[in-house]
Amino acid sequence: MSSSSRFTTRRRSLAAVGTAAALALTLAACGSSSDSSSSMPGMDHGAKSSASSSPSASQAMGDKPGMDHMATGNGLSDTQDGYRLTSKDATLPSGRQAAYRFTVTGPDGKAVTAFAVDQTRRMHFYAVRSDLTGFQHLHPTMAADGTWSAGLASLAPGSWRMFASFTPAAGAGKDKDFVLSRTVTVPGNATKTPLPAPVGSTHVDGYTVTVKGEPMAGMAHPLTVSIAKDGKPVTDLQPYLDTYAHLTAFHEGDAAFAHLHPTTKVTGDHGGPDLTFHAELPTCGNWRLFLQFQTGGTLHTAALTLHVG
Repeated sequence: MSSSSRFTTRRRSLAAVGTAAALALTLAACGSSSDSSSSMPGMDHGAKSSASSSPSASQAMGDKPGMDHMATGNGLSDTQDGYRLTSKDATLPSGRQAAYRFTVTGPDGKAVTAFAVDQTRRMHFYAVRSDLTGFQHLHPTMAADGTWSAGLASLAPGSWRMFASFTPAAGAGKDKDFVLSRTVTVPGNATKTPLPAPVGSTHVDGYTVTVKGEPMAGMAHPLTVSIAKDGKPVTDLQPYLDTYAHLTAFHEGDAAFAHLHPTTKVTGDHGGPDLTFHAELPTCGNWRLFLQFQTGGTLHTAALTLHVG
């Protein structure tokens, strides 16, 4: 079995966790969603964003920044099954690089230091603006005591959610996938920008990225991503994290997390132009997709809005 196939099998368990709970609310919620007004696509290569934060679900409930105790399965909680994401960083500076330091503790209250390698990394870390116009995907480093450090590029003022995606290599949660998160505030004058309207394609670094598929909330559905350049199909995609493209999605309004699992087999440095993904988005509304792919040793990040009915 290829590394991409093994990853697909393991990761599907994570998507399934939130699906059952979400289905109970899907019919009521889907009728109340509204499309965002159109603007220039907001996308961040791990640098800056000019959009402000809209209130997150945790803020609406009165939580303080960095203290999130919400339903598990969508990444909007800092705790699940006895595992907890902890950090002393409730604020981060704006306009310059900064390190976000955090620890994962286990059911015994001790820092976890044994993590399984997943897509070539032991920890995947995401910083996402609450309005989904800022995005960074990093692979932090861990000290001997279990403290992780994520070197963030410049953050614009507003509210950001920090996601840690990992799989313990030992203990009660061994081989189980977790996505935990906490919020931080970046002080300053935040400028509000609406989420770009749903579209079928977007452009980045001279490439055209097209997404085909009409997923329904709470149901498994395939998505196809096609990549072209100068009107010609791209066939020189290089493996990135054991796949030809890494795709994550965040839900408008609460920034709920979903990972879309790649199903295309990796066969060297000639991937493309069509890539398939197993999509299981638990709730309706607009989702912001961030697709990362590599050509010629350069990583590209494309973003577009997908509406889920």
